[in-house]
Amino acid sequence: MEHYLDNSATTVVSVNAAKKAYEIMTENYGNPSSLHLKGMYAEQELVKARRTVAKTLAASSDEIFFTSGGTEANNAALLGTAQAKKRRGNKIVVSSIEHSSIIETAKKLENDGFDVVYINPRSDGAIHKEDVLNQIDSSTILVSVMSVNNETGAVMQISDIFSAVKAKNSEVVCHTDAVQAFGKLTLNARKMNADLISVSGHKVHAPKGCGALYIKKGVRIVPFHYGGEQEGRIRPGTEALPLIAAFGTACDEFKIDENYRKIKLLNDYARKNLANIDGVVVNSAENALPYVLNISAGRVRSETMLHFLEEFDVFVSSGSACAKGKPSHVLQAMGIDKNRADSALRISFSKYNTTDDIDELCRGIEQGLKVLAHR
Repeated sequence: MEHYLDNSATTVVSVNAAKKAYEIMTENYGNPSSLHLKGMYAEQELVKARRTVAKTLAASSDEIFFTSGGTEANNAALLGTAQAKKRRGNKIVVSSIEHSSIIETAKKLENDGFDVVYINPRSDGAIHKEDVLNQIDSSTILVSVMSVNNETGAVMQISDIFSAVKAKNSEVVCHTDAVQAFGKLTLNARKMNADLISVSGHKVHAPKGCGALYIKKGVRIVPFHYGGEQEGRIRPGTEALPLIAAFGTACDEFKIDENYRKIKLLNDYARKNLANIDGVVVNSAENALPYVLNISAGRVRSETMLHFLEEFDVFVSSGSACAKGKPSHVLQAMGIDKNRADSALRISFSKYNTTDDIDELCRGIEQGLKVLAHR
């Protein structure tokens, strides 16, 4: 039996979402931009999906722009804002624990002459309002702070941070990468005081290859794709309707409060059982999002333990999937020492997980520490 505990990397596609993608590919396969009846039916599916995604953010449909995923949404947010605002200032503030699609884009903007400031987390793994606010001045044009960290589950108080930033400089554009929060926490774009929000489908049981960028009405970004009129010219090109419609279907299945309670019980169960294994240390704070649990397992390197757990049909990760095994910049920024960081594992849950998955995980780690520590 498979025990999949790497849901922050990707999730299994729900049956209904897969059926919807198949339906669009084989029956309602028209181009949403075509003027004939087949195109009109396809456009109706596009409108429906956009409306559904908008509802999950308490936003308007015309504020949702579909992308190929969270990475493209993050790129569009940072590059587009920098270009739109470069005459007003050149300072950009981002957290140092962002996903690589933010960090690498920030580095590119640095190379282009922008002044990029990186904010480190405190010992709880979170970015604090005061630390961001200290860097806001008249030249600041953009702040980007993720809603939930993808490696530790640390939850940022986005509403408080962005409210304080806007109070100090109302012209600053505020962006949050909400990929790990989307579908797991109730999000309200207005209450978050966010101008731009990135979300992704494959983290919430939709297919890979589809995400969205929320752009608040009145906020301008410069597109870096050129072509047709699709997606308000923010992301031109024929929409990937099978993926988009499936994304909408997955969003329709959200049961945020119910699933949160279930996952919190699983997380508590995992913490309790892992605490009984000598050598295991928890890196995620107590108040982290329960969907993500970061631990360090003795002095066994992450990749070694990860592959050992495969023998038990247990699947976890050593950090962000996009890092492909590189040392965690998140744990480093938290001040966690190298040996502990080198043995870090990320366990991430979905609504489909059970205590059986955790029991097998603990059995595998316990065996791994006995066998691998002496190699």
